Amino acid sequence: MAVEITVQNTDEFQEMVDNRDFRIAEAIVSGILKNINGKKKHVHVLSVTCLEEEEIYDITVERKHFAETLEENLPHYVREERYEDCQKIVNIISELKNQDISSILNNLTSSK
Repeated sequence: MAVEITVQNTDEFQEMVDNRDFRIAEAIVSGILKNINGKKKHVHVLSVTCLEEEEIYDITVERKHFAETLEENLPHYVREERYEDCQKIVNIISELKNQDISSILNNLTSSK
């Protein structure tokens, strides 16, 4: 289940993004980690409800972008001094990148 954030309007959400609100990074990382072993191509990580617009925006991350998205959000965890989580994120990034290299090598060797 994706994290839900309720704001008055899109400007308020944009302000959260601009101010690097940790809740956004935490929702994205949590969503990826919960779905790391899944098969879905796109993972729903965050729903933003804008009250004034009466709209709900769903934010998803494509599986092939998991590693880079985790890398982008890692500095937020460092800033919050969540060092145990940082190590977990770094380990997952490493695993994802090794999987990518393994699949590339397998494709190269199987095409010969």
